[in-house]
Amino acid sequence: MAKFYPEFSGAFAALLDAVAGRPVAVVGHARPDGDCIGSQVALARVLSARGPAAVCVNPDPVPRRLAFVARGMKFIRTDEAILLPEDTVAVFVDCADHARAGERLKARFPRPSGCVDHHLSNSGYAAINIVDSRSAAACEILAGLLIDADIPIDPGTAMALFTGIETDTGQFRFNSTSQRSFILAGELVARGASPPEAGFELFERESAGKLRLLQNFLASLTMECGGRVCIGTLPPGIFEATGTTAEDTEGLVDFARCVDGVEIGVLVEERPDGVKASLRAKDPLCRLDLVAAKFGGGGHACAAGLNQKKALAEFRPLLLEALAQQLRVVDAEREKSKV
Repeated sequence: MAKFYPEFSGAFAALLDAVAGRPVAVVGHARPDGDCIGSQVALARVLSARGPAAVCVNPDPVPRRLAFVARGMKFIRTDEAILLPEDTVAVFVDCADHARAGERLKARFPRPSGCVDHHLSNSGYAAINIVDSRSAAACEILAGLLIDADIPIDPGTAMALFTGIETDTGQFRFNSTSQRSFILAGELVARGASPPEAGFELFERESAGKLRLLQNFLASLTMECGGRVCIGTLPPGIFEATGTTAEDTEGLVDFARCVDGVEIGVLVEERPDGVKASLRAKDPLCRLDLVAAKFGGGGHACAAGLNQKKALAEFRPLLLEALAQQLRVVDAEREKSKV
């Protein structure tokens, strides 16, 4: 079998050597999703099998729907990470930038030993960077690297990696999905991943509160930029009113994007200190990573996010103008391709 990531074989071997025999913190980002938790669990399981037990570190708790992946693994929060042994080394996964896990973890691990990521905006902040923006998920990269290196993948690791690939490809329907995504998913199923279990845990266990939150989000949707942008908002206090938490916003923005004729879907979450926006596009030409970068955020061409310490009334027109400007670039690129 040809190698999946031959260009990273040396870097991955160097990373394993760099952390060998050391206590390792596998660091994920705030508001962790399936790819974040999956890549943390998979890498921590592999490293723990080779030496001292690795620990997973996140600013926020493991989401309820991802608890099945994290079962039996040690996850700690930022406050506990500060107390880890001084010689602990860190590997960041699925973190587009060093601060994605929060400023305190960035300060605790100022020079991570490694970073495994697939975000287009990743600038390479670790000693060893394994970053491939063509991959659909950090879990896709890790799965390929482990198979390339002939490192055993047990059923728990396979399930974690499969979950990350399934969620970050949008159940294998996003633009990032490739032939490699399907091949690696099949390899993981052969090693013990269960698609029915993953599907049930991820998509068949929504709470009644999540449906109330969705109802509020759908009621807020407005069409902008001539119907090419659909934007919805979640007001302050909505989580308390619906009996939900921030993790229940996962997937809401896709309802804005899926409207026929809409090219970009947006979810804006109002907070006491500003706003958080999630951007999703159907066409990679939209380069949402560039739009988010204008506001200090980042991500992928079709999926990006940002935080701003501005009130919604001030932020909304700025965002819409940035999106309109990007759509003009998209139109120009499409016209150019017709020539």
